[in-house]
This record gives sequence, C-alpha cells and structure tokens, in this order.
Amino acid sequence: MKNLIIILSIIGLLLTIIPSFLVFSKYIEPATSKILMFIGTLIWFLTAPFWLNKSTEKSEI
Repeated sequence: MKNLIIILSIIGLLLTIIPSFLVFSKYIEPATSKILMFIGTLIWFLTAPFWLNKSTEKSEI
C-alpha cells in the first residue's frame, strides 16, 4: 500500500512540473496546463504526507 501511495505522489509531482514545459513547447494550451497542474497539486498534497517525514526511530528526550 505504501508503494502505491509513493507512486501516486510522484505522479502528482510530475503533473505539477511537466505541463509548464509542454506549454512552453506549445504542445498544450495554458488552460489545459492549469487543469493538469491543479490535479497534480491535489494528488501530491493528498498522498505525500502519508510517506514523507516519517521517523523510523523513537526520539528520546
């Protein structure tokens, strides 16, 4: 399950980065880019907290 979440979050991150290059190269329209980037942002922020910044050891104070 954790691997699926990691893959989904990486896909979301790529959806926030790649559309800007596609608009610059004139492969897609800016409106399409905004939709893809919004979807990628949602995917990233919904999945990344489940696997990022997890400490494996207990910190003792």
